Amino acid sequence: MRRINLPGMSLPDVPSEPERAEFDLCVLAPNGLRRGRTTGSCATAAVTAALRLLLHGEKVQKVDVLLPDDLHYLVVPVMQVDWLGIDKNTVRAEVLKDGGDDPDSTHGATIFAEVKRNATGEVRFFAGTGVGTATQPGLRVAVGEPAINPVPRKMMRQAVAAQLQGLAQAGFDLTIGCENGAEIARKTFNPRLGIVGGISILGTSGIVEPMSMASWIASIEVYVRVALAGDAECVAFLPGKIGREFARDVLGLPEKRSVQIANFLGDSLDFTQTALSEAGRRLPVLWLAGHPGKLAKVLDGVWDTHSSKSNMAMSVVARIAAERGFSPILVEELANANTVEAAMESIKMATSAANAKALWTDIEQRIAACAQARVPAVERVEVRLFDLHGNSLGQHA
Repeated sequence: MRRINLPGMSLPDVPSEPERAEFDLCVLAPNGLRRGRTTGSCATAAVTAALRLLLHGEKVQKVDVLLPDDLHYLVVPVMQVDWLGIDKNTVRAEVLKDGGDDPDSTHGATIFAEVKRNATGEVRFFAGTGVGTATQPGLRVAVGEPAINPVPRKMMRQAVAAQLQGLAQAGFDLTIGCENGAEIARKTFNPRLGIVGGISILGTSGIVEPMSMASWIASIEVYVRVALAGDAECVAFLPGKIGREFARDVLGLPEKRSVQIANFLGDSLDFTQTALSEAGRRLPVLWLAGHPGKLAKVLDGVWDTHSSKSNMAMSVVARIAAERGFSPILVEELANANTVEAAMESIKMATSAANAKALWTDIEQRIAACAQARVPAVERVEVRLFDLHGNSLGQHA
């Protein structure tokens, strides 16, 4: 990494090899919007600034934060850094969270780190004011631990190691906090996930991609992991509200075992496979419950079911109806229907209830087989389809 050090800026935090390039936040994302820095990058910057004063007696205005891709670093401004108390054992540094143009609840928040030596020789993490604590299993951190995810922890440990270069090894207590974090957290998923007391320190790349689906998909991954925690025997994925009553009243699943996956069925299945593989276990049953307008799209190989990413599902229904020997007239009517609901009505009017049920059951089973192939760590995938009024269409119609 080649840098010219400006007055008040930190020294380079890594050896020159391998050389890293600066990640320039002034370069807009492909969608023309401004990127930002994650809470993990902000916390790492605050830790680095605190260590510069604690170990080297330097008050810096900017620091370099190494990004997890091992290719780039980020220059992060430091708002304030100073000693706490008169004994000069602890330093507090503050960094402004800038989420770019992404609608981020932590945008504009002050992320701080209070750093002091300890006698253990290890880096220990603590939740300061405004950072939450995990109270439920299934999160990326253990119950009772501060809600600081693994990648930010790795970034902060790397920052400690960099600042200790040429010095004797030492342990440090890193207390990470957020001004008004408890209030900010009420606007996030944290209360439902069992993270109490404040926000989470997040980020897998160190960079916030503006207006992308990244944060939404990341939250679904957290929900999936929470649902699978505690050796769950059964979980349900729901593309929307349809199927929620089935999961609750018929399957008897508690809320945390049901995951609203929106349009991200493929990602949700991949998260499930990864989590189960990491835990070295299998899940007995995974339920997919929802409207065929979403779930049937996988039979066309579509795993992101948003309407902007895929065609509507009527062609799938028409194709399977043809395979089952439905009349060509009805098949054509299904293919040309404006909505899947309209296709449902056509089926109801043109054939017997038994034939309709058999068709939808066939579609359920085909969806289950497609999903099963994507999650080999799940022993059985069950699919139940419902109309917009919550009426079951297939196996239990």
